[in-house]
Amino acid sequence: MKKILICEDEGTIRDFVIIHLKRAGYEVTATKNGAEAIKAFEKADNAKVPFDVAVLDIMMPGPPDEQGDKVCKLFREKNQTMGIIMLSAKAQEMDKVGCLMNGADDYITKPFSPSELVARLDAVYRRVEALKTANKAAGIAEAKANEPLKDAVSGVFKVNAKSRTVTKNGELLELTQVEYQILDFFIRNEEAALERKSILAQIWGDSYYGDEKIVDVNIRRLRMKIEEDPSKPEFLQTVWGYGYKWSGGEKTEQGNKALPDDAQAAEGRPES
Repeated sequence: MKKILICEDEGTIRDFVIIHLKRAGYEVTATKNGAEAIKAFEKADNAKVPFDVAVLDIMMPGPPDEQGDKVCKLFREKNQTMGIIMLSAKAQEMDKVGCLMNGADDYITKPFSPSELVARLDAVYRRVEALKTANKAAGIAEAKANEPLKDAVSGVFKVNAKSRTVTKNGELLELTQVEYQILDFFIRNEEAALERKSILAQIWGDSYYGDEKIVDVNIRRLRMKIEEDPSKPEFLQTVWGYGYKWSGGEKTEQGNKALPDDAQAAEGRPES
């Protein structure tokens, strides 16, 4: 059963969400404030039956550390694969960016229709399930050539496909699973300009219903973790009016030879 945690202080909206999500086949646990949501999250986590997705209202009664954005950040720190969708009456750009920077997968502005909510929830749930499947398979992704991906090296960066981790100069980077997927995708397509839509499709799936800005926000977060000066990126570079590209800088002795030529071609990486 698909387990969903709802945190919404307005009773009418909460009941509305519960009814339509149950109709869509979700098992719903509803809470009315941040404290209840945290308690439900920890109870499920301790019982080894974590929620698949959380739907959180941004503004709720209670202290600052129990507001939706803080709860989102806490959930993301404790669970990197759980989907998180934020609900808000605010439509300002900075509100959306702030939520995504805190680890949310999507942002829905009130009022919203049942079909929009279910469609976005379904898209996030599919991403969560894809990550779970990858982790159960020991983290080894399948290349388009149907061969298991090998470790990849780009300058001072190394991707470990089995553990789904990336190191820089031998030091482990603290990445969420989404950030890992994005960085892995770029490193395996070095110097190729990647359009936002292609990144979105690769990481979130072709049926993703949300805002393309989630790509830009995750790129910003990655730059904060891998660049010496995020405002002047050396590795994750902007291709103005198009998207982004990866430049690994000075090559190591291995260079980018960790992937066999046929796997590189299958991944769409241009010849060097």
